[in-house]
Amino acid sequence: MFGLFSFSVVMTPLGPVVSVMVSVAVDGPYSYRVPEGMVVTRGSIVVVPLGPRPTLGVVWGEPKDNFAHNRTKDIAHVFDVPPLSEELLRTIDWVARYTLAQPGMVLRGALRSREALDPPRPIIAYERAGSPPERMTEARARVLSVMDDGFPWAKPALIGASGVSAAVVDGLVKSGALRQVEIPAPPPVLPPEPDYAPATLSAGQQAGLDMIRAHDNGGFSVALLDGITGSGKTEVFFESVADALVAGRQVAVILPEIALTHTFLDRFEKRFGQRAAEWHSEMTPVQRARVWRGVLTGDVRAVIGARSALFLPFRELGLLVLDEEHDGAFKQADRVNYHGRDMAIVRAAMAEARVILSSATPSVESRNNANIGRYAHVRLESRFADAALPDITALDMRIDGPEKGQWIAPKLARAVFDALDREEQALLFLNRRGYAPLTLCRTCGHQYQCPECSTWLVEHRFRGVLMCHHCGHEERAPDVCGSCGATDSLVAVGPGIERIAEEVATRFPGARTVVLSSDMGSMRQIRDRFAEIARGEYDIIIGTQLVAKGHHFEKLSLVGVIDADLGLAHGDPRAAEKTFQVLTQVTGRAGRESRSGKAFLQTYHPDHQVMRAMISGDREGFYAHELEVRKQGGLPPFGRLAALIVSGNEHLEAMGYARAIMAAAPLAEGVRRFGPADAPVAMVRGRHRIRILVQSPKEFDLSGYVRFWLQNSPPAKGNLRVQVDIDPMSFY
Repeated sequence: MFGLFSFSVVMTPLGPVVSVMVSVAVDGPYSYRVPEGMVVTRGSIVVVPLGPRPTLGVVWGEPKDNFAHNRTKDIAHVFDVPPLSEELLRTIDWVARYTLAQPGMVLRGALRSREALDPPRPIIAYERAGSPPERMTEARARVLSVMDDGFPWAKPALIGASGVSAAVVDGLVKSGALRQVEIPAPPPVLPPEPDYAPATLSAGQQAGLDMIRAHDNGGFSVALLDGITGSGKTEVFFESVADALVAGRQVAVILPEIALTHTFLDRFEKRFGQRAAEWHSEMTPVQRARVWRGVLTGDVRAVIGARSALFLPFRELGLLVLDEEHDGAFKQADRVNYHGRDMAIVRAAMAEARVILSSATPSVESRNNANIGRYAHVRLESRFADAALPDITALDMRIDGPEKGQWIAPKLARAVFDALDREEQALLFLNRRGYAPLTLCRTCGHQYQCPECSTWLVEHRFRGVLMCHHCGHEERAPDVCGSCGATDSLVAVGPGIERIAEEVATRFPGARTVVLSSDMGSMRQIRDRFAEIARGEYDIIIGTQLVAKGHHFEKLSLVGVIDADLGLAHGDPRAAEKTFQVLTQVTGRAGRESRSGKAFLQTYHPDHQVMRAMISGDREGFYAHELEVRKQGGLPPFGRLAALIVSGNEHLEAMGYARAIMAAAPLAEGVRRFGPADAPVAMVRGRHRIRILVQSPKEFDLSGYVRFWLQNSPPAKGNLRVQVDIDPMSFY
């Protein structure tokens, strides 16, 4: 399936020629000459001329194309770093073929840091040299005393340890008492210590760890760590991390949210004595360069990061852990449409490494793979320290709904008062940012929509703007209707978390309240708020999905979900699964310690399968029902899907081209094609979107089919584009 590459250099009259994959949007490698005296191997990172400018690339193998000897250009430079590993190159090739992405764009994900390819700059330090200075002062004496250990000291560290100014150090250098030396730059992090602080596991956790270890055959394997919220999954897979480190292998733990990274690093340091390296978009270029190079050289043994960490240049990869493996954030939908969970398994297979997929609510696909024995199924069915699961109650909004103009049902409000009286915390959850999802004029009916997208503008009252959550368009919140000019006629329709916060301030005036969503401040500010919540500095937390996972708040005993049906309102075949997952995750925040927890789900559909499963705690029944529904419909994991999104500046042109593509569709047994039709969000950033959906049997080569189809379709002209999404997770 994956195929092995062989490497050879083709000799020509002008010298050896190799193929080089450049990290730009190209479909394959180009041929280049290797200049005399230069040595390259497959995986060598080089600079080559591409058009008018030098471009980063990787030596891919022998030339695949016909080339004119006298026109082939020379490789301009080869970097003095280890070549990318064979397994990484094979992974890049596999991802490109499977997702129909351009290989150069997939390679670009692995060459994220140009700065990392240059040798790290040495650090200027100072060491003792000869006799003490003729004129000794108290400040100089403190500096020399600090340096009695005999080691070189960097200037900032020396100043900090001795409490002197830079001038004192400079004076000691002039006097000859100190001399300047260069020392190698330290690694970005120190190696973790596997035996630093092993966890004391419960009997259930130990049984789960034993099962993971028994499944380890020294090569590729996948284990689904399926544990209810609060069961201690992290402690279990940390011990597997320790096993991989002891075996001399590198480790990556992939998280769905950047906001979770800081807390997770703290837990890692407590277990292993050192922090793991970070990898995510909030890092500075210098930080990313140091980590990338450290991974390539093997100095970095453990990484905690976002899905892009899957393409780091590990040389000894032994374990990949995906925490919250079900999370939709693992799906990338920009240029290269891949799913982090699936690509982690591909990467591990190439590297003969292990994978642990951890979740309280596994994806239906992973759960099915565990059911049929493809993955080891490791269950943790009780909470750590025998803490009880929260008592979950559905509030039928048709009977027990709030008064007009309010959004918190009376029974939930009373439960919040009770929690406040006990000096415990309450979480009010609504997976909708801003103040209201729609602003309209009650005089003329005008609805405020994005000028570039077919979506409503969301009011963000805290900032005084209307915002599109698809393209980022913003405009000042108006005082009068922009259509009819009426004053005092604009009304907010529906609630967002800011509107819930407004109601909370009125109904619970003495409570300390915090509002959290992904667009409210920097990651540092959000991490600070989480730390304050953990310290008990807030009584009521109001948040979106950001607060639903990965957090442990000791005083939190009550969770109220304002609109539990929100995720069920879309024509998404995964709607029930996603709703069950987010409700399970958020209600699981309650009662994590010895406190008993309660959760209330405000719903208009208390008899829906998801609500019944939540109230009864019958997660097995939910998975059995959902798998049967998928099986009857031929949907994943029993069938496959691909989406083709045709976009263009003009609707008629885009629809016409989509119809031409449909007309060229090859016939294949069991393959069904739906569309073309306007996508649910029919316009984004001024481009009209037409969707074609393809459904096939499970074992069918859907990637190959779509590739052949598009190769034999009319080419896109002008501003028309086709985006392919194999195994789509979103259907907007």
